[in-house]
Amino acid sequence: MKYDIVIIGGGPAGLSFARSLCDSKFSVLVVERATVDDLKAPSIDGRDIALTHLSKKILTEMGVLARIPESEISPIKQAKVINGNSSYCLEIDSKKAAVEALGYLVPNYLIRKALYEVVAPHKNVQILTETTVSNVEIGEQQATVYLSNGEAVNATLVVAADSRFSESRRKVGISASMQDFGRVAIVSRMTHEKPHEQIAYECFHYGRTLAVLPLAGNLSSTVVTVSADVAQQIMALSDEAFAAEVQTRFKNRLGKMQLVGKRHAYPLVAVHANKFVKSRYALLGDAAVGMHPVTAHGFNLGLRGQDTLYREIMAAHLLGQDIGSLSVLEKYQRKHQRVTWPLYTGTNEIVDLYTNDSVPAKILRGLVLRFSNNFPPIKQMISRKLTELGGHEEAGLPFL
Repeated sequence: MKYDIVIIGGGPAGLSFARSLCDSKFSVLVVERATVDDLKAPSIDGRDIALTHLSKKILTEMGVLARIPESEISPIKQAKVINGNSSYCLEIDSKKAAVEALGYLVPNYLIRKALYEVVAPHKNVQILTETTVSNVEIGEQQATVYLSNGEAVNATLVVAADSRFSESRRKVGISASMQDFGRVAIVSRMTHEKPHEQIAYECFHYGRTLAVLPLAGNLSSTVVTVSADVAQQIMALSDEAFAAEVQTRFKNRLGKMQLVGKRHAYPLVAVHANKFVKSRYALLGDAAVGMHPVTAHGFNLGLRGQDTLYREIMAAHLLGQDIGSLSVLEKYQRKHQRVTWPLYTGTNEIVDLYTNDSVPAKILRGLVLRFSNNFPPIKQMISRKLTELGGHEEAGLPFL
């Protein structure tokens, strides 16, 4: 069987790229290890995605956001960054940035569900579930993808969106830089007595980080980031003890807090592929770059990346060029790496600084926060990066 494009991985990056291709004449195969039932009704995973304005625009044009209830899309009106035990904070306000919101929080499982729904009806896209890729061979004129069901399919272009630990990336010989932070993010939802006023908090406490993100009503998404050994202790707490711990760490800003649903633990490992393409092969999403979540750029980079790749291959196709050629794919690589590498390295440096509890680091942490808050050009730059109001042209350093 021959396809124009084979996409490895039916997660958000893979399905969003498939959706971009739905209106093209390309024949597309998506290979996904999960069941079709899992794609139709994904499990709640506790993660809420902070969409930038660029991501919101892309998902709206895809018809994805129209399938998500408005009550599940929560605007972030203000963001506050707090360091250690200090009451001082860096504040970014949507009113001062002259926008409706800095970003929009949407449950990850609802985005995945909606993406499947907008892709599934299109006849030029086939989704093959409960199947993995055993090998990828790249030839001069085509690539061959060997499947776990014993079949082999040929493609002009293979696009891998199969997680930051991508097996196909390794099989085709692309190396990656990886940083294991030795930390775990524990995500959950909590109700609270007082209104959050659509304010997102990032609290860099000593020994741990706490993010409290506003959802609908008196409900917030909480992310507790600690070392792996401490994470085991926190996960072992009763629901009541966990809620009390978060409430105390958050200094009772929202009054009494109660856990809603399960807690989910995710080890934190950042990955950046050393190149994103080979002839007839391209990386997307976390397979290209998997971010630490502190700057909320991971999902947004994946969505931006697929849009960039789609634009490049469509431009090449209109000119009669080979969409799998290295010269075409390198255009995508140059544009996307110009965005991802500064964000990746900058985010890792921020994490290193704000998880370092030495005396010099504590002093520097406070100075960086005050400088960012009181030097207008820096504060404006942070706001632009946080919102991606500049669209595809907005690239560079992350949210400090």
